[in-house]
Amino acid sequence: MPEQRWRSAAGQHLPFVLVLGVVVLGLVRITQYHWRQGAVLIGVALLLAALLRVLVTDEQAGLIAIRSRSVDALLYSGLGFAVIVVAMTIIGGPLSR
Repeated sequence: MPEQRWRSAAGQHLPFVLVLGVVVLGLVRITQYHWRQGAVLIGVALLLAALLRVLVTDEQAGLIAIRSRSVDALLYSGLGFAVIVVAMTIIGGPLSR
């Protein structure tokens, strides 16, 4: 029966909805002029996508499955870490707080 849950449309898109939820939180923080926190949340969303891509099957991954599992996980995690590092190391500028 638990396998049946993943076959429904809602269950299949659950990983994407989780990642998208974190991205929306990041965008809300950016619009509230906390761009660094928002960028870090977007990086965390990418890391979450990488984790989910490793943990769930191709059928369960839904919209976060683009390439093979290993390539997706590598690219999502690499980009996630890059976004977090850049957000944490930018000093000064017009957006600094």
